[in-house]
Amino acid sequence: MARVIEALDRAALRENTARVREDIAAAARRAGRDPGEVELLAAVKYIALEDLDALADAGLTLLGENRAQELEAKELAHPGTFRWHFIGQLQSRKVKQIAPLVELIHSVASDSALDQLERHGTPETEILLEVNVAGEAGKAGIAPEELGAYLQRAPVKVSGLMTMPPFAEDPEASRPYFAGLRGLAQEHGLARLSMGTSQDFAVAVEEGATIVRVGSTLYRA
Repeated sequence: MARVIEALDRAALRENTARVREDIAAAARRAGRDPGEVELLAAVKYIALEDLDALADAGLTLLGENRAQELEAKELAHPGTFRWHFIGQLQSRKVKQIAPLVELIHSVASDSALDQLERHGTPETEILLEVNVAGEAGKAGIAPEELGAYLQRAPVKVSGLMTMPPFAEDPEASRPYFAGLRGLAQEHGLARLSMGTSQDFAVAVEEGATIVRVGSTLYRA
């Protein structure tokens, strides 16, 4: 597995987790929100299976994995310890493998994925539809104008939306895309918004995120 973080500094992880939670709470308060409305999801794509206990020690129990095979291995190694979300690009052929392992799939953005969810989803399966708010060519996500049609044909529960804005050094550059996703969610009566990563999660919280996906900021020594 490429780019695995070699050795987690447990003390630093605990400090970083506390700092990120404080930043989330401060951003929520600036927006007049209850900090308890926002979940911190630790992205663990580059965390080795044997280091997951360090995350539990730091109080990080909601984890997101990008790859089906790693998700399965990590979930099976720590049964009942973590809540799992799938946050990577969703390949339709992997839906059958992923659906039983997670409480939420963040990245549904194709007709083929919906077809597989119809075959392999359960009454407990919940998804977020990934929306390409910025309209970036070649980037995953459905167009905002297609959202209504996807909601109508979704065979499982759609509890909200997810987006990845264009990369920018300035977190403020993400704000209009987060605001746009919030508007779409409100228009369609959807409660959950997965948006914001290490670089811009505070702005995402100010704009209504209910889940922020944080990785590198947590793992710095």
